[in-house]
Amino acid sequence: MMAKHVVILGGGMIGLSAAAQCAMRGHRVTVIERNGAERDGCSMGNAGMIVPSHVVPLAAPGMVKLGLKWMWNPRSPFYIKPRFDPDLLLWAWRFWSACTPQHVKRAAPLLRDLHLASRQLYIDTAETGEDFGLTTKGLLMLCKTQRGLEEEAHAARAAHELNIPAQVLDASQTARLDPGITMDVAGSVYFPLDCHLQPERCLAALERRILRAGGMIMVDTTVTGLRREGDRIAAVGTSAGEISGDEFVLCAGVWSGQLVLDLGLRLPMQAGKGYSLTVKDPVEQPQICAICTDARIAVTPMGKSLRFGGTMEIAGLDETISPARVEGILDAIPRYYPRFRRDHFAGIQPWCGLRPCSPDGLPYLGRTGAAANLIIATGHAMMGISLAPVTGEIVGQLVDRVPPRINLTMLSPDRYL
Repeated sequence: MMAKHVVILGGGMIGLSAAAQCAMRGHRVTVIERNGAERDGCSMGNAGMIVPSHVVPLAAPGMVKLGLKWMWNPRSPFYIKPRFDPDLLLWAWRFWSACTPQHVKRAAPLLRDLHLASRQLYIDTAETGEDFGLTTKGLLMLCKTQRGLEEEAHAARAAHELNIPAQVLDASQTARLDPGITMDVAGSVYFPLDCHLQPERCLAALERRILRAGGMIMVDTTVTGLRREGDRIAAVGTSAGEISGDEFVLCAGVWSGQLVLDLGLRLPMQAGKGYSLTVKDPVEQPQICAICTDARIAVTPMGKSLRFGGTMEIAGLDETISPARVEGILDAIPRYYPRFRRDHFAGIQPWCGLRPCSPDGLPYLGRTGAAANLIIATGHAMMGISLAPVTGEIVGQLVDRVPPRINLTMLSPDRYL
């Protein structure tokens, strides 16, 4: 097959995974990234989890009610900054429309297949000797109350129906599974197939792979527009000049929608700001990553460090740190991990990143009718790390005009036209 010049717009985990796959297939790759070499986008400071357990999309029954309960509290796990924004209102209406059992029933098998495929690709890469901190010890969904444990047990049964193993554990069983950390919980659900990694090491490994294959990564480069000739993209305009290509892949996260408006393509998305704090020398160190279910806080051991991440703040393209959001995380940590005190976090600079959230909780992945040589790969929300390898593989297959192994109908970038 003839090699192509593939231009990737966006150098986060999705963009680099797509670039690495295309380079591996013999194509010439150029990655365009708006941030600098030491970039700090939403791929860097997140929880680094690979989650086959997460087969229910963000748009699910009960989420609207839960969101309304939380949204007026700036310290809650979910918060919408009050503002008049027609795009936000339309996104919210589409989100509400997608929160149905029927949507979950259709989406869950697809998400399962995507997560499991990604998990295997991560394992295959690690077995080549690439060290990015992959740890395959599972995930604990920690529950503070018996009622919460019963709700998670229901989710475990739903996972079993999709052949995702899960175990419901009481407090003592939870403690025995991860004895390195003191937990104050009623119990947990353990998902043994889930994994975690260190995002910054994974990104660095992808960059090395791309550069070894002769690819180019342009940093501090802003995309200014797409130039179309007929039904194809001829070139992308950037702050470094125009770059032509044979295939173009849009992986620009929350900024993706703005770049294709002139093509008539609509990618409804809201930026879901997430926060994290990384403790370099924690008082206790778990061996298994966890999610504190009531507080919606993710906890990930990363080498000798421990990362706490959480919240979903819908506040537009605003990358400022909200002290109230950080306080919400700090308030919740000692409730689950009583050995941790607030002074353990003194002097730690909080991180935040903008996650691209589609209204139906599914990514945009596939070719679009807007241009014959344009592939969309964005909108992964909180699943970017988990779904990056399979997304990259699918992009590579689309570039090669090979039918992907997973049906992409529900992920069509044109589904909101």
